[in-house]
Amino acid sequence: MNVFETIRHRRSVRTFDETALRPEDAHNILEFAEKLENPFDLPITWKLLDAKKYGLSSPVIVGANTYIAGKMRRAPHAEEAFGYVFEKLVLFAENLGVGTTWIAGTMNREAFEKAMELAEDEVMPCVSPLGYPAKKMSLRESVMRKGVKADSRFDFGELFFDGSFEKPLTREGAGKLAEVLEAVRLAPSAVNKQPWRVVLCGEKSHFYEKQSRGYNTEGWDIQKIDMGIALCHFELAAQALGLRVSFETADPKISAGDGTSYIGSFEIKQ
Repeated sequence: MNVFETIRHRRSVRTFDETALRPEDAHNILEFAEKLENPFDLPITWKLLDAKKYGLSSPVIVGANTYIAGKMRRAPHAEEAFGYVFEKLVLFAENLGVGTTWIAGTMNREAFEKAMELAEDEVMPCVSPLGYPAKKMSLRESVMRKGVKADSRFDFGELFFDGSFEKPLTREGAGKLAEVLEAVRLAPSAVNKQPWRVVLCGEKSHFYEKQSRGYNTEGWDIQKIDMGIALCHFELAAQALGLRVSFETADPKISAGDGTSYIGSFEIKQ
């Protein structure tokens, strides 16, 4: 797939045309999901769920008959791992013409977790409907998108930094990584909070989470899922440009403000 085109074109879909998911699309999506790996080597179990069979619903979704959900054991970096692979899955579905949207809270979670046969030590971070976008958004969807300014993103220099958090990075200063970081800038996030911050130091790009209040509950940080999405966009975009990258979690000890914590780093290999 054309990574940059897919990232720019893809949007969250909450209004579907009620057409059943084609068997070939269902097969390809599930097969793709089951082969996905993540930088933290954490296993995830996937399942396609029939909404009618399991009594599944979301107050923000109209016309969807099928959902995909993943479950995993609680572990360090579980949120980032899930965000990373789920975004790859979302982008893959986009290339098939299948609409998706991330849902973490606005669903009958008890029904979804029962359908996933969730064990006590497992979590089901997010789900997504799978279907074909309706020709027109519902009024509810239009209002939601306006409310979170879904089509807006922070400026480049607000998210990316040169050597330290004291110096905003320019597109010119980013050099060969300018297009890669732009792909990160366009990443989706919960309520469009865009919690990722990246400090560029030579060949290394250090990712930090700028935390917002209310997104860390019961030891589970929803915004770390967003960080996984940002990591996914960086790696996919870098690879699309022919850059070799490696991932590590060696904290560079860069001074950051309160509520900003290190997540991981990509290094461009020569």
